Amino acid sequence: MSKAISFIQEAKQELHRVEWPTKQETIKLTLAVIFVSLIVAVYLGALDYGFTKALELFI
Repeated sequence: MSKAISFIQEAKQELHRVEWPTKQETIKLTLAVIFVSLIVAVYLGALDYGFTKALELFI
């Protein structure tokens, strides 16, 4: 049981040392992730559509 308590105390100490991002950095990075996710979604959607149409030609 003491190992678990020691682990929790050490984890808490480590979290105090973390350099957390500012609110502006968080917003900027979140928007970047959303933007990249949308680009990838459109790209994969276009590939899916293209492969579906190509498969329809063969069948």
